[in-house]
Amino acid sequence: MPAERCASYYNATINQESNYPQLEGDIRVDVVIVGGGFTGVATALELSEKGYKVALIEANKIAWGATGRNGGQVTGSLSGDAAMTKQLRRQIGNEAEDYVWNLRWRGHDIIKNRVAKYGIECDLKFGHIQTAYQMQHMHELRAMHDEAQRRGMGELMTLVSADEMPAYLGSPLYHGGLVNRRNMHLHSVNLCLGEARAAAGLGTLIFEHSPVLDIEEGDVATVVTAKGKVRANSVLIAGNAYHKLARPQLRGMLFPASLGNCATAILSDEIAAQINPQDLAVYDCRFVLDYYRLTADKRLMFGGGTNYSGRDPKNVAAELRPAIERTFPQLKGVDIEFAWAGMAGIVINRIPQLGKVSPNVFYCQGYSGHGVATSHIMAEIMANAMDGQLREFDLFAGMHHIRIPLNEWFGNQALALGMLYYTLRENWR
Repeated sequence: MPAERCASYYNATINQESNYPQLEGDIRVDVVIVGGGFTGVATALELSEKGYKVALIEANKIAWGATGRNGGQVTGSLSGDAAMTKQLRRQIGNEAEDYVWNLRWRGHDIIKNRVAKYGIECDLKFGHIQTAYQMQHMHELRAMHDEAQRRGMGELMTLVSADEMPAYLGSPLYHGGLVNRRNMHLHSVNLCLGEARAAAGLGTLIFEHSPVLDIEEGDVATVVTAKGKVRANSVLIAGNAYHKLARPQLRGMLFPASLGNCATAILSDEIAAQINPQDLAVYDCRFVLDYYRLTADKRLMFGGGTNYSGRDPKNVAAELRPAIERTFPQLKGVDIEFAWAGMAGIVINRIPQLGKVSPNVFYCQGYSGHGVATSHIMAEIMANAMDGQLREFDLFAGMHHIRIPLNEWFGNQALALGMLYYTLRENWR
């Protein structure tokens, strides 16, 4: 049975709830998209702006999955950037470094322009700091700062020493940081719902509570639900870690990892100014990191503790509280009013996976915990591909990905062991 929304801060503060019908009967469109998260909704909007007739089918509610359960940070951190650059060099040579650098910021512009164009109220704010959890992390941040200087983005970056950190964060943990004024943070569900309303206003047919049972391939593909069918020239599978479609082709490529998140009670103006005086989004440099920010109503939203086994934590609030109190001792004993978890789609080499399972059935997935910005970039690439502009799609479809054999359970255990190795190595350093 389709599920209602989880008990998250985002879902408790929705501006305008979605109320799209269940799919019934037979429909004919140009493109049908399976999955109502950022990838599916953003692709639908892109295609609708190009004049295509689009149907979007969601098993639960728009923004129900990882789109509505993340930290709401829009940053230029591309997961798998080094591996991506290495593979792109084989395809486009010396252009690879510039392409990946520009890709980092493309999602920011898409989101910022879309929020302005459609008047989407999603608490969009600028400002982010990446913190040095260990002294050696400052070398990494300094290299990032230097690259930004070389590429003309230096005025948006500030390298912060340990002595200067109290002006940015009231935490004893960090050895410095890198402030980025181009990065953003926002209310993820209100952004996605706003984009869905924009797409619907341009003619996209949106259906909720309509799990897809099958995709029948052919010159005209058919997407089948319990009560209806949609026939289309092209299909996009955009369910990420929340679907089981096209298993023969996609098995062993993507693995679900549970990310816990929570939001405290509303903080006083004084405490909010103590812990985060410049209202920045934050994450640290560790491989398995903590990430947090203040919400519009001055709660601390705090996430971390990724579970690579593919299972949700039993008690998200209890697992995150020690990290909150370690980061901000002044919040010891603070009430945690919302706690939730979501499944990110993890790729072994961290490169987003774009491709086809048949000539007109596409898939797009695998942002490895960096999905808010990346999903919008990939949605633009997918919409262009379905419009016949295949250059960028072919770049990503041509990437080599590691496929883990046997079943998903085995893959998740292998992934968990690999993450444990990297975490232990980092702690040893």
